[in-house]
Amino acid sequence: MSAEPRGFEPNADRTADLRRAFGCFGTGVTVVTTQTENGPLGMTANSFSSVSLTPPLVLWSPALSSLRHDAFANATQFCIHVLSDQQLDMARHFATSGDGFEQFEWTPGALGAPRLLGCLAEFHCSTYAIHPAGDHSLILGEVRKVIEGERGASGLLFDRGRFGRFAPDP
Repeated sequence: MSAEPRGFEPNADRTADLRRAFGCFGTGVTVVTTQTENGPLGMTANSFSSVSLTPPLVLWSPALSSLRHDAFANATQFCIHVLSDQQLDMARHFATSGDGFEQFEWTPGALGAPRLLGCLAEFHCSTYAIHPAGDHSLILGEVRKVIEGERGASGLLFDRGRFGRFAPDP
């Protein structure tokens, strides 16, 4: 017999519980990049989502508390990289540091944002809209160019605070 589900009212004292509940929804892992006056900047994000086919729109959501938030909120272009399960080091690096691009193969992308090589997919975007959303911003990008990587590779996943990979049913 399974335990009775716990319920709670989200409030300032229950943010850790709410974060844990949100973490039950597994996601893919991306690195978002942009070019700034100080050089290339990156940020790991699992808040990526497709929004619209016409026009082609995607969304991601950086925290206002991030030291990198304002650079991305002020960017006119950015690139979202969908990571493979072989790119855990990249995900961890850009989760804690926005620079250090010399550790990874990269080139300038189609719109000027850094293009990290070897990713499953790249979405080169122009900023379409930015909306306030509590302690985050919703950044919508209009996709201007898509680059697909190796089709047989598996994506890097994030679930309940852990990185991993998908195992299909036999």
